[in-house]
Amino acid sequence: MSERLRVLIADDHPVFRAGLRALLSAEEGFEVAGEAGTGEEAVRLALELQPDLVVMDLRMPGMDGVAATRQIVHESPHIGVLVLTMFEDDDSVFAAMRAGARGYLLKGSNQAEVVRATALVGSGGAMFGPAIAQRVVEYFARPRPSQPALAFPDLTDREHEVLGLIAEGRSNASIASHLGISEKTVRNHVSNIFAKLAVADRAQAIVRARQAGLGGGEGS
Repeated sequence: MSERLRVLIADDHPVFRAGLRALLSAEEGFEVAGEAGTGEEAVRLALELQPDLVVMDLRMPGMDGVAATRQIVHESPHIGVLVLTMFEDDDSVFAAMRAGARGYLLKGSNQAEVVRATALVGSGGAMFGPAIAQRVVEYFARPRPSQPALAFPDLTDREHEVLGLIAEGRSNASIASHLGISEKTVRNHVSNIFAKLAVADRAQAIVRARQAGLGGGEGS
């Protein structure tokens, strides 16, 4: 690299920021332009400093990393965003990708991998760690029934999955375990499903789902 890539680090843990700053500052190709501890601060500094890329955590106080990524990419599309987080569930990965992130690594990645991803994303490329790449492959290889999707076009793919499991009579805890996500995330999906289907409770949702052929019920 003939010129150093300017990096903004966004993470709410000062010790982690310091470690990442030390790692990148020791490399000839990088300049750490600034640090942010919240999503709002990340957006403000990104628009003010115009770095080549932002290394973004997903879970921060206030505005989360997905919302911050979306705003940064919308306002300054040339700024690359590399997500560096502990979360590897499908919801987090695909939310970040939809928001415009061009890279996604887990915090357990080795230093060489972090440096390489930072260089690639900062230069306009994309990089996803091996574990994340495998999840992407599995996600798109997963068979999806077409009929339920036609029945409820307003639902996301994940909400269709959750609705199908509700129709099987599963509890939130069982759904969370099956999908590898938290019960809080399941509760959020269930609330969204109820709102989109205009139903008041789980029983009504099950009726609607089974009428559409989900959950082994008798379709209408």
